[in-house]
Amino acid sequence: MSKDWIEVAKADDIPDEGTLLVDCAGEPVCLYKISDGIFATHDTCSHGMASLADGFIVEGNQIECPLHQGTFDVRNGKAVGIPCKVDVRSYPVKVENGAVFIKES
Repeated sequence: MSKDWIEVAKADDIPDEGTLLVDCAGEPVCLYKISDGIFATHDTCSHGMASLADGFIVEGNQIECPLHQGTFDVRNGKAVGIPCKVDVRSYPVKVENGAVFIKES
């Protein structure tokens, strides 16, 4: 395994249709488990200083910020609902033997 992949959690630690806040090389990252798989974005909303891990999965693939109810696509970090207009960083994810890895850039 390449050294730029960092193990951050076990897949079983992420609730179905839920979130998990993890640390990746000192950065807060939110993991999401949806029907499409496991995804990761930076944890801090780009509109307000709120943790996306405290938000709610809506529309099947969006995270709703708990502060202002703006939404992001968990698969790519794209801002899709106002008031959020700036995307959040997304991270490549892979799961091997039940462990979740994020690729550090």
